[in-house]
Amino acid sequence: MKRILITGALGQIGSELTLKLRDIYGADNVIATDIKKNDSEAAQSGPFETVDVTDANKMVEVAKKYNVDTVMHLAALLSATAEAKPLFAWNLNMGGLMNSLETARELKAQFFTPSSIGAFGPSTPKDNTPQDTIMRPTTMYGVNKVAGELLSDYYFHKFSVDTRGLRFPGLISYVALPGGGTTDYAVEIYYEAIKNGKYTSYIDKGTYMDMMYMPDALNAIVDLMEADSSKLIHRNAFNITAMSFDPEGIAASIAKFVPGFEISYEVDPERQKIAESWPNSIDATAAKEEWGFKYAFDLDKMTKDMVEKLRQKL
Repeated sequence: MKRILITGALGQIGSELTLKLRDIYGADNVIATDIKKNDSEAAQSGPFETVDVTDANKMVEVAKKYNVDTVMHLAALLSATAEAKPLFAWNLNMGGLMNSLETARELKAQFFTPSSIGAFGPSTPKDNTPQDTIMRPTTMYGVNKVAGELLSDYYFHKFSVDTRGLRFPGLISYVALPGGGTTDYAVEIYYEAIKNGKYTSYIDKGTYMDMMYMPDALNAIVDLMEADSSKLIHRNAFNITAMSFDPEGIAASIAKFVPGFEISYEVDPERQKIAESWPNSIDATAAKEEWGFKYAFDLDKMTKDMVEKLRQKL
């Protein structure tokens, strides 16, 4: 990667990925785009263009302006928000993806877009979920992600676009607030622990989901994109994970660093239903074997870092 275009660059992943890539490849070589500009470091520390991903012409125009060789498409509506606005989610998630793939095809650029554990459904094996398995999601977000994985594969086989992707678990970060996902509770709980010493979870006790600390997720993106193309069998939507826990598990970890922390429950039926349709734990063997995936943070190590960083931030 030499010149990189990022859509959704001011979102939860993009706001941190933009800065990481600018550190590695140079600020002028990472072009951040989003539907509107803000005063964040990601928007201010290098080139920024206002791009609506449903506007195909604008995306190609910006990509050509900067002569990019890599397109990273992050703009999307997340799971809980997509359920509230399914038609809007389809138009944004699938229309934006198609426009990004077409941009990569026209510029002969490398391509990345994230998938999600949301691509799995109630009939998927729940424990140690395989890389290749039945995928029948029951959410609009999940349908979008499965279609996106297949579409990315299609562009590789049909047009030789170097497409790559990761199935992200829930991502936890102290930098950007989450944006309407089912796993958002695992970020909110840290903020409430620091501010109030307690948290009311909308996900019920005993509900396990895979999670990852943002620094590990960012490293995984770079490692995959820099991997030897000839060694990639799956290319799109590699399972990756660092930990799996339920609300009690994360609460117990927080209590080690925030004495007296308490958790209670007020379950949101919609997000609980989504969470229960996802795996308890997934198998990342293919990512390890094909491009050397690894992670640095387990639950307690992540909690220690989150608590320290949020105490400084808040």
